[in-house]
Amino acid sequence: MTQVAAGRDTPLLQMQGIDKSFPGVHALRGIDLTLMPGEVLALLGENGAGKSTLIKVLGGAHQPDHGSIEIEGEVVSIDSPADAIRAGIGIIYQEFNLVPALSAWENIFLGRERTTAGFIRRRDERRRAQELFDRIGVRVPIDAPCGSLSVAQQQIVEIAKALSQEVRIIVMDEPSATLTPAEVSCLFDIIRDLRAQGIGVIYISHRLDEIFQIANRVSVIRDGESIGTVPIEELTRVSMIEMMVGRKIDNEFPKHRHPIGDARLQVTDLGRGQAVRQLSFEVRRGEVLGVTGLVGSGRTEAARLIFGADQADTGTITLDGVPLSIRSPRDAIGSGICLLTEDRKSQGLILGMSVRENFGLPNLPEFSVAGFIREDQEAQAFAGHVDALSIKIPHQEQAAGNLSGGNQQKVVLAKWLQRNAEVIIFDEPTRGIDVGTKYDIYLLINDLAKAGKAIIMISSELPEILGMSDRILVMHEGRKVGMIDDAASATQTQLMDLAVG
Repeated sequence: MTQVAAGRDTPLLQMQGIDKSFPGVHALRGIDLTLMPGEVLALLGENGAGKSTLIKVLGGAHQPDHGSIEIEGEVVSIDSPADAIRAGIGIIYQEFNLVPALSAWENIFLGRERTTAGFIRRRDERRRAQELFDRIGVRVPIDAPCGSLSVAQQQIVEIAKALSQEVRIIVMDEPSATLTPAEVSCLFDIIRDLRAQGIGVIYISHRLDEIFQIANRVSVIRDGESIGTVPIEELTRVSMIEMMVGRKIDNEFPKHRHPIGDARLQVTDLGRGQAVRQLSFEVRRGEVLGVTGLVGSGRTEAARLIFGADQADTGTITLDGVPLSIRSPRDAIGSGICLLTEDRKSQGLILGMSVRENFGLPNLPEFSVAGFIREDQEAQAFAGHVDALSIKIPHQEQAAGNLSGGNQQKVVLAKWLQRNAEVIIFDEPTRGIDVGTKYDIYLLINDLAKAGKAIIMISSELPEILGMSDRILVMHEGRKVGMIDDAASATQTQLMDLAVG
């Protein structure tokens, strides 16, 4: 790990005694945070620990109830996002703030356009945008609409937008969540270049392996309080996890081995264009079938075909020997198949509705009488899952969009558990989720498998696939390129060799 640039002894940023409360929630309790010039500070904590609230205070989206913020020793007042920009702070949120229809360069200068006699100086802004991309060292088509760019390219546009504001501090919230390993490597090169320029970076991630590659120090928040800040050299993966969750986790992947029964779900020659081609496999009673492959390999597309979200061109699906006709998600749900989608925000939840209403949506027949919803029964059933899954909500009428990522995932889990589905497809079940909540989800997967369910777990995190699967199916360009029958003896190298085709 490269050390922080020598001679830079004055903190770039100091947040002291930051306190913030919302109705019913004391989100931050006297948080302290120090960032040095040319440093990458990893900010860690479980979902709901207070990381996002702290960053929104720094970015001017929230005003603290108590506490102070200093930049290079000078106390600053950040009452709005515009104040944060003027103070040299750039926030790159997990959900990008880009207008899909506008070009890369237009997004970079949106709201800060340079004009002459009321006309935007397009040539000047295109030139400046290209200079920013050259500075970062990445090629991005500056005239392409951002909606047509890859996730990695959109990430670069967000970084360029921050740099265009002459920032001294950049906050990156889960920047690698949807990137391939090659794209993550490119992102780290960019961060190292920013660090060499004296820019301070606050890096938020649940991928602990990344922290050891890129961070100088680690600051941990738990339940709204500062737990400590430690040089990366003094930490191990185990000690980092214990700081975050406040308890010992002896085995990060608590896979329980138990007898596996006969085939339950059988997929034969499933296909849709070039996305999924002649895919055949089976999932047995009590089995966790891991499915992995590079981005674009067809993993999610296959899950959508099984769930009826997309229509297959070819193939058959049977459950417990009975052929299924799945033309819609309604058909799949009725047959006992459920899907926890890759993107829980846009596909798994209706963010403006309450968590109780989200829970009830696929279970309305159970809670309805003569077309009227029995909200008391719905609430009572949901309360049982709130306790069992340790869902952190102030009340059941809380909007789903206001929950942390981990708690949103648990709400999605709750609604499918109420359906008592026989085949459960988890697509990236722990993406953007803290290590403690991951552990809880792994235990739940174990319980479902032990109960005889057939589990398909799609994941791009190879340690997770190796640690939690019984068998592993590897895909490449829409095809099955390998089936590893003993996941316990497989290696990441073996999986990658198959995944690259």
